Amino acid sequence: MKEEGRDTLLRKRKVLHLLSQWSSLCTDLPQDDEHAKLFLKTLYRYVLDDLYEFPSLEKDLKELQKLLRMQRRHTVDESSPQKKNKALFHQLSLKENWHPVRGAQRDRKEVLCRVYVTIDSYVSVRTHSEVSVQELLRTVAERLDCAEDDMVLMAVAYPGEKVLLQSDQCVFSSSLSAAERLLVCRRDLTEIMSPFTDNGQQHSVKMLSMNTWDVALSLTNCDWSLFTNVHEQELVHFTLSRDASAGHTVALEQLLQRCNETQQWVMTEVLLCPTLCKRVQLFKKFIKIAAHCKAQRNLNSFFAIIMGLNSPAVSRLTQTWEKVPGKFRKLFSELESLTDPSLNHKAYRDAFRKMKSPKIPFLPLLLKDITFIHEGNKTFLDNLVNFDKLHMIADTVRIIRQCRTDHMGNMLSQKDSMEVRTYINYLHVIDNQQTLFELSHRLEPRT
Repeated sequence: MKEEGRDTLLRKRKVLHLLSQWSSLCTDLPQDDEHAKLFLKTLYRYVLDDLYEFPSLEKDLKELQKLLRMQRRHTVDESSPQKKNKALFHQLSLKENWHPVRGAQRDRKEVLCRVYVTIDSYVSVRTHSEVSVQELLRTVAERLDCAEDDMVLMAVAYPGEKVLLQSDQCVFSSSLSAAERLLVCRRDLTEIMSPFTDNGQQHSVKMLSMNTWDVALSLTNCDWSLFTNVHEQELVHFTLSRDASAGHTVALEQLLQRCNETQQWVMTEVLLCPTLCKRVQLFKKFIKIAAHCKAQRNLNSFFAIIMGLNSPAVSRLTQTWEKVPGKFRKLFSELESLTDPSLNHKAYRDAFRKMKSPKIPFLPLLLKDITFIHEGNKTFLDNLVNFDKLHMIADTVRIIRQCRTDHMGNMLSQKDSMEVRTYINYLHVIDNQQTLFELSHRLEPRT
């Protein structure tokens, strides 16, 4: 009986030790999650009941009391200014136009903003939350080689209502609702550009003048900055939680959005280039950039570029592909093989395993693995927690910690070109598939 009592005590202390580790890792959850609050209070009552039989639990009980006091200290009244400010932050963090990155969640200094320049294309701008309309217009004008004096910024609501923003106004003021998008147009309220104009030729020439290694380096620097802001628990929230308004996955969503934007940027650059010989040069450029991203161990941008070149609107350009030199097509075929989904992405997994850290994984595949573990295994077996499932999820999530075991070292110590960095930080993308297909058929009509 004495041996059984020791085993029981050991199990209880293991549970409390696990709780201590969990609270130190997930510092925000006990304050924000009602279920976590209820769990802590219930567990506290159980430990109190066990204290008579197991007096040695007194030290663990004190630790639990500290957690409860911390939870009360962070609990604010619904009508208090702190609560209102918190609700406002959650609203702003979910806006279509911008997302704060993790490192700036508390002070909201850095944001990523979508500024639409046509109804189906936008410039992704990395800036700060106090940016003025004039500053934002200057950035977009430089990116698109347009005259800033002839540009205005408008907030467009989904029903179609437009509000003109003044040049000295803060773009992200409280008056800008979450349902609005930012749109740049001329002073006469006409669009400043269209995908079907000759602007595409100038747009592509700028890309052709850039060094491919510098472009890959700027992509890696940007992705690494976003990747280091992602907390491990965000992967679990994103996969297991269906409540998108929880606000726990902002950094992860930003990195996923960046991957999508990179893919759309590749398609945009190619399809806005009206000249066959220049498109061939662009294909060669992007193939080399993808190879450099792989060499820099940035598999996020690597996948995005390969998927962009493999997209239906680009892959159907047979006349352009036929003009690409054989050695570049061979290199593309080798790089493309790493994205082969057969045998559960075996080619990618083998290559990724051989890469030394630090490295940037392809996040969508990591999320897919967690989803399969979650949906393929029961959380409870015979009313007991299935710890094998939790261990599998933890091992998968822990991959991102292993990827960041060291800084990017020589990669980030290399200074990238200011011109290239500005170009990559302000990507111009078309996010409408129908428009992309129309551009594709305009370049090479169906025979």
